[in-house]
Amino acid sequence: MKQAFQVANAVSGAVARLSAYDELNQYSSSDIEGAWGLACSFDIYDCNPDTIRDAEAIKRFVYQLCELIEMKRFGECVVVNFGEDERVAGFSMTQLIETSLISAHFANATNTTYLDVFSCKPYDPAVVERFAREFFGGSRCITHVNLRQ
Repeated sequence: MKQAFQVANAVSGAVARLSAYDELNQYSSSDIEGAWGLACSFDIYDCNPDTIRDAEAIKRFVYQLCELIEMKRFGECVVVNFGEDERVAGFSMTQLIETSLISAHFANATNTTYLDVFSCKPYDPAVVERFAREFFGGSRCITHVNLRQ
């Protein structure tokens, strides 16, 4: 019962914060509360080049983010550096979570982070946006929020 109450409170708080995102203006509060999941993308520009080129820093980010938004990691965080085309070269990261997936690509050529968080457990996109921008030292972030019905 306690867990159901905590989830209900998290959903209700998330509904209020989610209404700030333009993509969700088309949905009612009951649509948001009844959604199967939330998929958000965060495009973070002008990131610190040293941070986005450091596999251990990327893993630290994932561990701290999961703790911050209370997502339980499933397995290890995978960080791989690849890309023959200089335009897309950089690290890519995946982290399974019990409620879905966190992934990202870090573009060396533009010092941009492309982060995606998908979960059927509610989370606050504003918290993710703020934490990721600060962690990677980005100057600005464009966030897109998508309900999965």
